[in-house]
Amino acid sequence: MKELTLEASTANLPRVLDFIETELEDALCPMKARMQTGVAAEEIFVNIASYAYAPGTGSATVRVEISGSPRTAVITFIDSGVPYDPLAKPDPDVTLSAKERQIGGLGIFMTKKLMDEVAYEYKDGHNVLTLRKLL
Repeated sequence: MKELTLEASTANLPRVLDFIETELEDALCPMKARMQTGVAAEEIFVNIASYAYAPGTGSATVRVEISGSPRTAVITFIDSGVPYDPLAKPDPDVTLSAKERQIGGLGIFMTKKLMDEVAYEYKDGHNVLTLRKLL
């Protein structure tokens, strides 16, 4: 397992994505899975940076672990911001036009579609969001 802790700021997004990409590349993760994981990771980290500590700032930890059989990439995001379960909201109705849909929720919906599993828990004063992608 590798871990990166940094300020939860959108300015740090490239560092987060580089960190995840490097770990997945080193694990010989297929390109399609790397790209899908990158899109999902961007969505999650930008949400943490934008909302977890607003209007202040705080840190976020990103963990990457390759495990199991079948091989699975596990990406975990941890912050101590405001408790928030992004999976608690119902999925947006994507059959509606953009004008008819409520604002928000598309990013986490897309993340759930790209990953094989997305899980949330609030543990020991921390938001813990875990993404799993079968390799």
